[in-house]
Amino acid sequence: MKARPQSRLQSRPQARPIALVFALIVSMFAAACSGSGADNSSEAAPKAGSKATSPVQPPAPRASAAERSAPAEPGEEGEDQKAAESAERGERYLSTFALDVDTASYGYARRTLREGALPDPAQVRPEEFVNAFRQDYTDPAGDGFTVRMDGARTPENGTAVVRVGLRTRAVEAAARRPANLTFVVDVSGSMAEPGRLDLVRESLHTLIDQLAPADSVSIVSFSDDARLVIGTTPVSDRADLHAAVERLSTEGGTNLGQGLEVGYREAAAAFRSIATNRVVLLSDGLANSGETDWRAILDRVGEHAGRKITLLCVGVGREYGDELMEQLADNGDGAAVYVSTGEEAREVFAERLTTTLEVRARDAKAQVAFNPSTVESYRLIGYENRALSEEEFRDDSRDGGEIGPGHSVTALYRVRLRAGGEGKLATATVRWQDPDTRDPAEAGESLEVGALAAGLAESSPRLRVDTVAADFAEHLRGRWRAHAATAEGSGLAALGAEARRLAESTEDPAVAELADLIDRARSLE
Repeated sequence: MKARPQSRLQSRPQARPIALVFALIVSMFAAACSGSGADNSSEAAPKAGSKATSPVQPPAPRASAAERSAPAEPGEEGEDQKAAESAERGERYLSTFALDVDTASYGYARRTLREGALPDPAQVRPEEFVNAFRQDYTDPAGDGFTVRMDGARTPENGTAVVRVGLRTRAVEAAARRPANLTFVVDVSGSMAEPGRLDLVRESLHTLIDQLAPADSVSIVSFSDDARLVIGTTPVSDRADLHAAVERLSTEGGTNLGQGLEVGYREAAAAFRSIATNRVVLLSDGLANSGETDWRAILDRVGEHAGRKITLLCVGVGREYGDELMEQLADNGDGAAVYVSTGEEAREVFAERLTTTLEVRARDAKAQVAFNPSTVESYRLIGYENRALSEEEFRDDSRDGGEIGPGHSVTALYRVRLRAGGEGKLATATVRWQDPDTRDPAEAGESLEVGALAAGLAESSPRLRVDTVAADFAEHLRGRWRAHAATAEGSGLAALGAEARRLAESTEDPAVAELADLIDRARSLE
């Protein structure tokens, strides 16, 4: 893969009403950016070559400490202190985080809004809103990552939106390696509610029909105790697998820990080195017996999980244990999604899972080095639960994200530019391990200040969609409440109008749905 610098997008005349809408959206990004300014070299992190894969490089030089920090983001008490502590560690111009392809937060918020309520702000994660949408990144030539950087100025306050986009190469379903799947199904009493076990059964039937004859499936159920419903069975015996799914019925409590333990044990027993080996947990995440802490649960399955067995957490239900499912996914070499309708289940199990079963990259991490001569301060939107220290970027024992084929990962930054600054704005580097050999590799890309679009209106449609999704998430978790100049209702009105415009120009139903959700949220406030 050859990483190409992003050229300036051409400006085009805009009608005054559209300019006003963008001014409102810009005001959301104009809030002070944490992270910040220091008098350090622009080479705060190693510059990745333009080729897709590079050998392991020496540790990045540390940036010098600084006393000045950016003002806190509205609604984020303590950001000044965090920035100061970061400065003392020499991390002022380095942003490091583990990659994350989860979308469960957006899926659950979507269900909540459809049912006429606002989601719990603590369950809103902006990166999962952004990553729920299709991106415009090209596939890399090999098995690594495409790295793309672009952005747009917000000149009213000397700020900009910067996007870091990563993508792995897609694979046709017929070309993927065989899969060993162990489904761990919650059949506790809480799963009797419509939209839980019935949806799980429908999802499993759909997936079994989509899998290839060389794949194999086992099913474990759990309530007060866990049991093996059907051992590892080739998909060619579909009738036996469908019959096993039909035998799933609700009873008792939720011993999720024991369910995962039995599931991983079965997955380890059926492990094939030439196959993709994955445990798929289907649950509402409301564990109430046995081990209920995610750390203790993962400790119990750690021996088996270490054998290259990955995890997918599929959440269901109106009452949903979001924190448990997210932490299991983030710390158990996996990902988390949430489904609430048959259509969503079909999209996950029939259209996405069958082509993304493989793992393209293990323990994938990103590090963005900002140039202090052009950037005064910056703030990564979201990824709070995936933050890493500078040293952990090249510490291959530190857990990162597991990324499948055809996956896109997006990170958005709010950046305050230095007046008159020219040249390099930032360099993004992604590091990952080969899923089979565990050999590390890196790829990277840089962005020049001159490559920023003149404004959001002149940027790419997908960057604008990402901006709207991130702003919507920030609103839902209360980040706009200190914006005295713009009423929250007016802000959502601007976001909704922009989302509807983008839905029309992209012809993307998912963006039209986003516009509808924004309107629903506005009506509830």
